[in-house]
Amino acid sequence: MTPTRGVIVGALLLSAVALTVPPVASAHGLVGRLDLPVPQWLFAWTAAVVLVVSFAGLSVGWSRTRFEGEVPTPTRSLTVPRWLEAAAGAAGVLAFMLVVVAGVFGEQDAARNLAPTAVYVVFWVATPALSLLLGDVFRAISPWRAVARALRFSEVSATHVYPPRLGRFPAAATIVLFAWVELVAPFGDEPRVVALLAVGYFAAQLWGMRRYGIEHWLRNADGFAVAFSLIAAMAPVWWKDGRVGFRLPLAGLAQVATPRGTLAVLCAMIGTTSFDGASQGGLWTTISPDVVSWLGDVGLGAEVARAVVDTLGLAFCVALIAGLYAIAVSGMAALRPGVDKGKLGERFAHSLVPIALAYVVAHYFSLVIFQGQALAFMISDPLATGSDLLGTADARVDLNAVSTSVIWYVQVGALIAGHVAGLVLAHDRSLVIFRSHRDAVRSQYWMLAVMVGYTCLGLWLLSAVGT
Repeated sequence: MTPTRGVIVGALLLSAVALTVPPVASAHGLVGRLDLPVPQWLFAWTAAVVLVVSFAGLSVGWSRTRFEGEVPTPTRSLTVPRWLEAAAGAAGVLAFMLVVVAGVFGEQDAARNLAPTAVYVVFWVATPALSLLLGDVFRAISPWRAVARALRFSEVSATHVYPPRLGRFPAAATIVLFAWVELVAPFGDEPRVVALLAVGYFAAQLWGMRRYGIEHWLRNADGFAVAFSLIAAMAPVWWKDGRVGFRLPLAGLAQVATPRGTLAVLCAMIGTTSFDGASQGGLWTTISPDVVSWLGDVGLGAEVARAVVDTLGLAFCVALIAGLYAIAVSGMAALRPGVDKGKLGERFAHSLVPIALAYVVAHYFSLVIFQGQALAFMISDPLATGSDLLGTADARVDLNAVSTSVIWYVQVGALIAGHVAGLVLAHDRSLVIFRSHRDAVRSQYWMLAVMVGYTCLGLWLLSAVGT
């Protein structure tokens, strides 16, 4: 068996291994998926076959780059009124203030307080989805950017130069810390704590933009601005210099800069979401209690021991995603002796952006559908004082709004579409980096193996939290 054939066979074996893991119960707010219209194994095999067939199609029918090269010119463009950006920023500031006030002074029940839902559902999940459709909406509504602009912070008034060696690693750290608070910290769902942490982050962003300049800070150190802008690059809408234009979906990602640390941001996004799913699965819930018990025996309290174990699990998942990607980069680098693997990895980092979004959509889709409905009564009565500002205080969450089957189809569809998009972007860039079409195709055997591995991991995580 040739090495390339071995890689393809190995990729398919990954899917077979994933199929041997049975579904288990979940403590997460996701809807159960055991009453699916077709077997779960069929979905997994279908996903693997779709990726392999897509790869074959790209190898034969995609012999020249379609995304690389000149910056694409929008087919149509419109001028955006200057007041619209100011209005969007003001709306972002007002929304932030409402969330903070509700979190600090409202009822301290996470199920009824606006702050946790606004941060973990609207901000972290809905914003990326809007970015995919409408472009970098977060840049327009970012409350800390709006305040910094109002205070006339700029690159000219900055007191320091942003250290190039830091790259986007501060942004990656932000994503990991955010996930740690949400998934590990025992106080992660306490409304008042969530609100105060949001205020602290706001203050840190103002400090950074004052010190290094708004744009330098947002492009490198604000984890949310970096993550959302990467996703927005896939959108068919392009915002720039007061104008909005339209382009082919995915085309913007080929033009996105991937400086040092970009890969760390994407691995953090995929890895932390993976841990959220894995922590609800049977493997983790079987092993972790024993480790927590052992740590308790050596002197750690139960709460601290649980946090330590979950922190290690979170770090492992991020490292696993990075490790799988490193395997693909090493395989590609073998075709270009002497190439810098670090730089090669960053060149292909953009191919992970649709996968990062796919993991978010697949894992949190039902959370948005159901918990998002709670916004109706939370906003109408933000302090839980009996007010009814919008006339929706009596609204309830309809658990039958979307069927289980629809949820599963959306989740699996998102995973497959995200990984196929990743293959397309990686193949397109390989045509530029490698010497010949043959070498470009050979390099992507490794990326195919990793994409199948990521897909199977995502499908396993979905099945592992079924009820």
